[in-house]
Amino acid sequence: MTLHTDWTLTETAERRDNYYAASQRKFIPFKDPMVFKKGSMQYLWDVEGRKYTDLLGMNVCISVGHSHPKVVAAAMSQAQELTHCTTMFYHPVPAHFAEELAATMPNPNGDIEWVVHFTNSGSEAIDLAMTMARSYTGNLDLLALRSAYHGPTAAAQSITGISGWRHPGMPGNVAFVAEPNQYRGIFGAGVDPYLDEIERTIHTATTGRIAGMFIESVQGYGGIIEMPKGYMYGAAERVRAAGGLLIADEVQAGFGRTGDHMWGFEADGVIPDIVVMAKGIGNGFPLGAVVARKEIAAPMAEKFMFHTYGANPTSCAAGRAVLQVLKEDKVQENARTVGAALLERLHALKEKHPAIGDVRGRGLMLAIEMVKDRKTKEPDPQTTAAVFEATRESGIILSKSGAYQSCLRMVPPMCLSMANVDQVHDGLDRAFASL
Repeated sequence: MTLHTDWTLTETAERRDNYYAASQRKFIPFKDPMVFKKGSMQYLWDVEGRKYTDLLGMNVCISVGHSHPKVVAAAMSQAQELTHCTTMFYHPVPAHFAEELAATMPNPNGDIEWVVHFTNSGSEAIDLAMTMARSYTGNLDLLALRSAYHGPTAAAQSITGISGWRHPGMPGNVAFVAEPNQYRGIFGAGVDPYLDEIERTIHTATTGRIAGMFIESVQGYGGIIEMPKGYMYGAAERVRAAGGLLIADEVQAGFGRTGDHMWGFEADGVIPDIVVMAKGIGNGFPLGAVVARKEIAAPMAEKFMFHTYGANPTSCAAGRAVLQVLKEDKVQENARTVGAALLERLHALKEKHPAIGDVRGRGLMLAIEMVKDRKTKEPDPQTTAAVFEATRESGIILSKSGAYQSCLRMVPPMCLSMANVDQVHDGLDRAFASL
C-alpha cells in the first residue's frame, strides 16, 4: 500500500486549516503558509525549492543538524531491528544511553550517583521533576520565575510565567519570583535584590517549606534571558535552606548550546539536584529525560511511573548518536566561536538601528529585543513582527519570543558556520532597513 502525500503548498495549507484544531493555529509564525520538504544540517528547503538558513532549529530540537547522517543512520538501524520496546523489558540501547547521559553530569568529587528517567517530551520531564521533588521533600510549594516557560501540559503550565502560554485548569502550589533580567528586570541590574526576592517569596507566598525551584539557565521563550553570575548558586542556597531542591531546566540551553559548557547551569558553578532535558537530546526524534541524584529519585519506586515511548530504542539510538556527534564534530566549540561572531555582528546592528533595544545571549542562543524607545524600553512587538516577516525574504528562519513577543530568538542547529554569520547579519540589516 502506498500512502499518497500531496506536497503542494495550497493543498497542505488547506488540509491543515481544515483538520488541525484551533489550539494549533496561534503558533503559525508567518503571514503566508510555508511548507518545508527537506533539511540538511543548518539549511531547509521549502516545497518550491527555496533554500533557508534555519535560525530556529525547529524550536531548538535540531542540535547537530537537520537529517545528520550519523543520527539518521543510528535511528534507521535500530528501527529496522526493533522499532519500540516498552520500558517494562530490558533493552541495551536506552540502558547504554542512560549511562552516557549520567556521565555528562558534573561530579567533581566522584560522590554523586546520577540516574535517568526517559520521557516522551520535555513537558513530561518537567511534570516528572515536579512529582519527584515533591515526593522526596514531602513539600508541595514550588518556585518559578516570571517569564519562564516550562511546557504546555497542565502541570508544566503551572510553573510557566508567560500569560500567552497559560490556559484554564492549572494546578496550584506555585509562587513566582522576579526573573533577574539584566536589561529590564524590576530591580535593575545586579543579583542580590533578586536573591532577596526569593527569600521574601518563600516567607510570604509559601508555607515556608518548599519542594524546589525551577530555573532555566537561559530562558528560551522568555526572550533569551541568561541567569547572571551568582544567581543560580545563590538561589540553590536559599531554596535548600527552605527544604527544597534546585531543578535546572536545560531543555533549550543544554547539550552545548551555550558554547562554554555542556549544560548552561555549569556557568555558575552550581550542581542541581534534578536536571530536565529534551529537544536537542534527539536532534528531532521525540525524547526527553530527567537526570537526578539517585537518592532523590528513590522514593518514586513506591508507585508506578511510566512513559509509553520514553525509552523508545529508536529515539535513544538517535540520542546516543547525538552525544557522539557532539564530541567528534566539536559542536560545542563551534557554538562558542560562531555564536560569539554572530553576537558581535548583532551588536553592530544595534548601533545602526534604533529599534533594537538590547542584544544578548551566549553561544548559539541569541536574541534581539525591539523597543519603541531605548530610554523607556517599552516593548515593540509590531516592529518585531515586521522584521520577522521581512527576514523570510532573505532566506532566514527565526522566531519571535519574550513575554510581549518583542524579541527575535536565534537558536540554530549548532553546525551553523562562520560563512552564515555574514548572511544572517545582512539579511537582518535588510529587514530593518525595509521598515
